[in-house]
Amino acid sequence: MFKKTSKNRPTYGIIGLGRFGMALALELAHSGADLIVLDRDEDKIRQIREYTDNAFVVPSLDKKTLYETGIQNCDVAIVCIGEALDKSILTTLTLVSMGIPSVIAKSTGQEHGEILEKLGATVVYPEQDMAIRLAHRLEASRMLDYIQLSEKLNISKLMIPEKMVGKTVLEVDLRKNFGANIIAVENEGTLLEIVAPAYIFRRGDILYVSGSKDGLNRLSLWADK
Repeated sequence: MFKKTSKNRPTYGIIGLGRFGMALALELAHSGADLIVLDRDEDKIRQIREYTDNAFVVPSLDKKTLYETGIQNCDVAIVCIGEALDKSILTTLTLVSMGIPSVIAKSTGQEHGEILEKLGATVVYPEQDMAIRLAHRLEASRMLDYIQLSEKLNISKLMIPEKMVGKTVLEVDLRKNFGANIIAVENEGTLLEIVAPAYIFRRGDILYVSGSKDGLNRLSLWADK
């Protein structure tokens, strides 16, 4: 049974190891996150056990079985079941009823997504999101990645433009000019998660910023000028 070991970092539960679920589990594992992973396929669970001890073969996803795995102790649970809509909906409903702080569910279409939202889940559309991310990367040469969480909240990863090098966060003031908030700054493999107003941007910095779709588009266009 999984039990949360750290109070300082979130723990994630992943249900379903299809292409999306496996990719998500590996990415979180590589980032050092605490994981619990569930699937009925023994081979897939065997693969993921290289990255987490909390990987369980579950023949069913009823409430009793889920409780026995300890997934209710997670901060975030992600339902990565796509094609079996009934199983996706029932599992999402069960996780929400367990009181897990955040339940995220993969959707294969608009109607499916609307049902999941009504159950209290945050819905993701992997294929649609990938298309949006690719479009934004093609539109803006400095944008390295783009994640759309909603129309008002998006996350962008972009190379520092030359015009920002040598200036402080306060001087550039992305919040005032674009409604964008700096989440972190990466340089030569080092990630700075708390970026003070006095931080001076350096050549080679990679910015992680959040904001509205419009604000991040304007920021990207300004950076490319």
